Amino acid sequence: MLFMDFARACEQLEGTSGRLEMIDIISRVLPGLSPEELPVFVRFIMGRIFPDWSSKKLGIGPNLLYEAIGYVAGMKKEEVIEKINLTGDAGRAVEELLSSKSQTTFFHEDLDIVRVYTELIAIAGTEGKKSQREKLLAVRRLLGNARPLEGRYLARIMLEELRIGVGGGSVRDAIARAFEVDSSLVEHAVQALNDVGEVARLARLGPDALRHVHITPFHPVRMMLAQQGTIEDMIKEHGQIAAEFKYDGSRFQFHKKGNWARMYSRRLEDVTAAMPDVIEKLITSTAHDVILDGEVIAIKDNKPMPFQSVLRRFRRRHDIAEAQDAIEMVPHVFDILYLDGETLIDLPLKKRRERLESVVKLYIAPQVVSSDPLEIEQTYKAALSAGHEGIMIKVPGSPYTPGQRGKNWIKIKPDVDTLDLAVIGGEWGEGRRAHVFGSFLVACQDQGKLIALSRVATGFSDDQLLEVYELLKDRIIKKSGKEVTFEPVLVFEVGYSELQVSPTYEGGFALRFPRFILIRDDKDISDVETLDSIRERYNRQSKSAQAYQN
Repeated sequence: MLFMDFARACEQLEGTSGRLEMIDIISRVLPGLSPEELPVFVRFIMGRIFPDWSSKKLGIGPNLLYEAIGYVAGMKKEEVIEKINLTGDAGRAVEELLSSKSQTTFFHEDLDIVRVYTELIAIAGTEGKKSQREKLLAVRRLLGNARPLEGRYLARIMLEELRIGVGGGSVRDAIARAFEVDSSLVEHAVQALNDVGEVARLARLGPDALRHVHITPFHPVRMMLAQQGTIEDMIKEHGQIAAEFKYDGSRFQFHKKGNWARMYSRRLEDVTAAMPDVIEKLITSTAHDVILDGEVIAIKDNKPMPFQSVLRRFRRRHDIAEAQDAIEMVPHVFDILYLDGETLIDLPLKKRRERLESVVKLYIAPQVVSSDPLEIEQTYKAALSAGHEGIMIKVPGSPYTPGQRGKNWIKIKPDVDTLDLAVIGGEWGEGRRAHVFGSFLVACQDQGKLIALSRVATGFSDDQLLEVYELLKDRIIKKSGKEVTFEPVLVFEVGYSELQVSPTYEGGFALRFPRFILIRDDKDISDVETLDSIRERYNRQSKSAQAYQN
């Protein structure tokens, strides 16, 4: 497949608003692709280069890309940035610059999708002192051979923001339609493999190939997520429920095969080097090959420390031994996804818990199973007394659904009114804060798109504003007076007093008294709150208000 044909497909999808039409467009392309092209196309169409389980990064920042564009277009990097600021879209800016570039000495070779993929993989693998220079030259070569429309999508892929509105659900349905397999088989395979490209290749082989997928050690899967709810509603709907402590730590996934073990963060980044003490504890707790789900917390003077203490360890690359002496890290394991070659995610929680307790001897999170609200309430109070956030309520008969935020896991905590939201814009501060961003526009997600929900201007210390500035200063893609638009790379946890119906924002809701809580750099943009879950929160809020008035 020529990259130009891929670009034309993207352009068609970008001009399409209907999900069913998008599925139809993609499903018509897939059968005509070669076995080598198919997984690449599927990942690219979602704005990805690597499988979701991979922690590899392309390593091309906006500045390097803008410098390469300037060289190809025959202008200074500052002029490129100005053009991008005017359009608010690096891809469209590249397209316009390539249409009128003054460099005419480039010999155009037709780019094909596999060659582009191969070159991007090579760029990601470039290391050493001269790596940035070598990456710059490689990006120049690609852009030098790109025609204007190709440049639009090539630049966006390099920035890992394709902006055509294609979500995971649409791609999975397109795969099912293209190869005439059940969409539930595709969904299950995606959950187990965490690589939509590989699932597309298997779907072409037929339903049996999808049925026989297995979770693989050291290929992390997305973690199952929780939403908010109440003890009363869960007991009313399910009768007996399982209650576990909700820890104020960092989620982890632990993989062990033989004597080899790795640990992955919630964002599926390999954090093994930063957590040798935790790895050692978990290795000694089981003799089996396992994939475990859990939470690691920081302990000092026998008391749990705030979440940020664990994050600092996850980020640490040096002086690990010194950090171990200062603060103890303790894992709490609450689920098992894989055991000695067997994938367990389809088993009900009750059965998974039995397997977990039979093979892991230490660090298992306590669990109370009951249909008595008072007993669950006592567990909740015990969790708070011990310094934890609250409790998790889980349905004993539920499977493990990677990456999904369903009603089978519910979180109960006193400070429930917070949302994890993507930072998509900002405004320069005033007075002594004029050199940093003073307020931020945050967004939820809906069908693969980010939808503005609120502006946040309170809750920040001067140090936090400076930290956010350093993280976002090179991610500006548009300027308009004091306002800026960012590439969506950062997640804020935002507190609020209540949700309100509002025409001000696209999603139809706004936050009353929004307040910054902390940066959630353990979370990816794909982990931010969905518009559907915000609607559910609003409905629960309305019911609570009615009950209070009555």
